[in-house]
Amino acid sequence: MDTIRILFLCTGHSCRSQMAEGWAKKLAGNEFEIRSAGIEARGQNLLARQVMAEAGVDISAQESIRVNGEMLEWADLLVTLCDNAEEQCPVLNPHTARLHLPLTDPAKYRGSEAEKLAAFRETRDKIRQRVVYVLSELRAKAVVNSR
Repeated sequence: MDTIRILFLCTGHSCRSQMAEGWAKKLAGNEFEIRSAGIEARGQNLLARQVMAEAGVDISAQESIRVNGEMLEWADLLVTLCDNAEEQCPVLNPHTARLHLPLTDPAKYRGSEAEKLAAFRETRDKIRQRVVYVLSELRAKAVVNSR
């Protein structure tokens, strides 16, 4: 069986999709091919890097990139992490499955530095839960299909 290719997508590819890629790579190892992108490329958010590092996941080498047709062609599963990405994502090929697991953008949170960090940590943890869900569903499907 071919390796399943997962693409995580959000609006700016600075927080949510980058965190999802980091978690997926840590939790899945080489079991799946994993990438992330954004409708736009806004650079990497330093608070996202910080809270992921706190959890033992290094996303500092990831780059903020804009989704393109080649990436959409590549993906077997597209996971959108915000409503804007779900609405703005270009038409997909029929072979690409789509899953929408929206989250609030922690970069839009306004408050003290401590409150912002708390928002990023909450988002990080919610993303981990979503990634665990996606990976477990894909693994369960692979077991069923192998019978």
